[in-house]
Amino acid sequence: MMGCCILVKKDDVLFMKTFILFTALLTSLGSISIAEEIKAVAPVKIEEAEKQLATGAQLLDVRTKEEWTEGHLKGAKLVTVTEDGFLEKAKALLDPKKPVVVYCRSGKRSAMATEQLRANGFTVFDLEGGITAWKAAGKAVEK
Repeated sequence: MMGCCILVKKDDVLFMKTFILFTALLTSLGSISIAEEIKAVAPVKIEEAEKQLATGAQLLDVRTKEEWTEGHLKGAKLVTVTEDGFLEKAKALLDPKKPVVVYCRSGKRSAMATEQLRANGFTVFDLEGGITAWKAAGKAVEK
């Protein structure tokens, strides 16, 4: 029985090492950008929202008019995210050069609004837990 031997040139080994290293590098870069993207869209804690507001961020309430009259954060502008024309109304009301803190009752609608506004060039901070968390933390609302 004859022995089997695979001949591999030095250049092939170098190519394979380079290919493996390049693939590992691309994989790690992809992981970093995904992690940054997740961080960028994660809702912010009350303290971060307050910090943004203190430095001039705009405040957007995306709940209904009925919810608004029950109480809202001081200085907020109302544009209901579930109504037709939300994006156009928000763009007409907001300065695209300034960050926006968005909130709703608990976070679902503000996440929808955040996604739409970010896709249109706004820097957006979604208030984690919405006005419910704000009130639970003893923060003021106005009617």
